[in-house]
Amino acid sequence: MPRAALSRDAVVDLAVRLVDDEGPAALTLSAVAARAGVATPSLYKHVRNLAELRELLSARILGEMGELVGQAVLGRSGDEAVRALMHAWRAYVIKHPGRYAALDQRPLPSTAEVADRLLGVLMAALRSYGLTGSAAVHAARCLRAAAHGFAVLETAGGFGLPENLDASYDLLITMTIGGLRDQ
Repeated sequence: MPRAALSRDAVVDLAVRLVDDEGPAALTLSAVAARAGVATPSLYKHVRNLAELRELLSARILGEMGELVGQAVLGRSGDEAVRALMHAWRAYVIKHPGRYAALDQRPLPSTAEVADRLLGVLMAALRSYGLTGSAAVHAARCLRAAAHGFAVLETAGGFGLPENLDASYDLLITMTIGGLRDQ
């Protein structure tokens, strides 16, 4: 990429491709600069430091997930919405394991807007269960933990037994939905 084409978005694009190709541990300013074909100091015109680049990367990932999960849930409610949400979440992680692993799981002020959109989709999927207030927050946490945990274990090769992973995930979804109905 020629130097003139660099922008904040272009730097994030390069970071995305880097973590997709080599994993989140490979994300350094010098690695991004090498991909851009520029010296590392040239990146400082677009990002303050590696921490800011990681936050921008997390915002990008959350935005992509919010879009994918939002489209999956659109027009659905109840069990159907939860099922679609969980399948979309897992599909994103499987398609982009390096990118997902680079996602900062902590709430950050710089990612609040895109994180709130994804949380809004989660809460909308739970709405038909009649959960409000802290009950909705607890349910959203459990739903996120179930989808996240399974997908992360799967992409890390954490399931060694020969049983079909799709069948296991469908069981997890059924168990999650059962738990939501019992609230």
